[in-house]
Amino acid sequence: MDFWTILQQEWAIRALLASTMVGLMCGVLGVFLVLRHMSLVGDALGHAILPGVVVAFMIVGYNTLGFFFGAVAAGMITAIGITWIQQNVRTKNDAAIGIVFTAMFSLGVMGISWISHEEGVHLDLKDFLFGNVLGVADQDLWLAAMTTAFVLASVVVLYRPLFVSTFQEVVARTMGIRVQTLHYFLMLMLSFAVVASLQTVGVILVVAMLITPASTALLLSKRLKWVLVWAGLLGVCSAVSGLVVAILLETTPGPAIAVVATLIYLLVALFAPERGLVARLWQKVQLRWRIEEEDVLKHVFRHSEGESPAPATLAKALGQSTGKIKKVLQRLRKKGLLVPDGIRLTEEGKARAAALVRAHRLWETYLARRTGLNPEQIHDDAEHLEHLLPEEILDTIDETLGFPAVDPHGSPIPPKEGLPEHPLNKLRPGQRARIAEHQPDGQVVSSLWRLGLPPGTEVELVQAENGEVVIRYNGRIQRLPSRLSRKVNVEPESPAEAPRS
Repeated sequence: MDFWTILQQEWAIRALLASTMVGLMCGVLGVFLVLRHMSLVGDALGHAILPGVVVAFMIVGYNTLGFFFGAVAAGMITAIGITWIQQNVRTKNDAAIGIVFTAMFSLGVMGISWISHEEGVHLDLKDFLFGNVLGVADQDLWLAAMTTAFVLASVVVLYRPLFVSTFQEVVARTMGIRVQTLHYFLMLMLSFAVVASLQTVGVILVVAMLITPASTALLLSKRLKWVLVWAGLLGVCSAVSGLVVAILLETTPGPAIAVVATLIYLLVALFAPERGLVARLWQKVQLRWRIEEEDVLKHVFRHSEGESPAPATLAKALGQSTGKIKKVLQRLRKKGLLVPDGIRLTEEGKARAAALVRAHRLWETYLARRTGLNPEQIHDDAEHLEHLLPEEILDTIDETLGFPAVDPHGSPIPPKEGLPEHPLNKLRPGQRARIAEHQPDGQVVSSLWRLGLPPGTEVELVQAENGEVVIRYNGRIQRLPSRLSRKVNVEPESPAEAPRS
């Protein structure tokens, strides 16, 4: 019988439907277990429902609905027991889980052993441990369908409380969310999912369906809604693909589903766009290339007023081989940062290099002032951090230092690109200037007009401290904040224009 003929069989269709529903339900529910660090609780409930199944068998016989209620009752007893020990006894959380679920599982095994001695009574432990998806009955399908619908509907309705309590439990309590009640309801849904998965993957392998698709989805997205969608899809894909593999290889479906889920996780862990190992490796390579390029840019910038440095000179200064420096120079030319026929910076290259020098000298200045170390001791740290500090942090450091003009070595700190050549905060006390016609942006112009400082207004710097300035104009005294004073473009009064005493 070929594969497509097998898939048209009634038992195969039932198995496919059951696997799809279990994969979807476990994938979505597993996201909250992983994010709440409750993976072991899922494993515990998977084992701990066994005594409930045994008790149900003793009362109503081999009945799917009886197994369901018995297993759910055992699951809730386990969840309550674990939570009570964690909150009231000085026992580690993972130890509490291990104590309760091993005791419950052992009771279940003992119960199966005891009832198996009775003549004509047979309860196969293997089916509960590893599942028997190929033997799914109509009653099992209805149970899985109702359980899946209940779990998905609960997640949709309680999405906001689950979201808040998962990431910010304290905030959830202040919002009036009953965190403890929500926790037990999550345990109830987990018990339902475990019971519904009995026939598909069994109590031992259900943890694979709860944890693996969810963990895979968290590698693909950072937004919870999309993580839930991905987890559901991956759960379905794992379950269906595992069933197909089991049919083709004539092996046990439960373990095949778990193995396929793991293989998908490994593939995503390797090739996920942002969090995959390959992507992270590529990011490290790009960072190394960027640091190499920026180091070369900075050294060429320092020689920009003299003779262009040779590749061998750059290699010696940077501790690299000449061959590597030539490759870096070629990359810089392709990016338009170096001229095509030499080792000279383009205008864009000069701007990039000046920004690097600014970052290095600002960070050196900050470390020297805050730590009291001499410039030689902090140079290496500044060399490393200049490549990593974002522009926002550099601006904050610049403002905190009072927009220094020189670093601890006495070297000038290049101004930030886009700032005026003659900013107001660089005037000397008593020096006069006029507000220039051209300003860096419209926001500066708007701020000056509100202060009564249109272009051409003559101002005199009274005091400057930490970038903040006090100016005199039209008989008025005005204090300007540092963020504005460093952006205001002025035309300093030349000595010839200065009034004679």
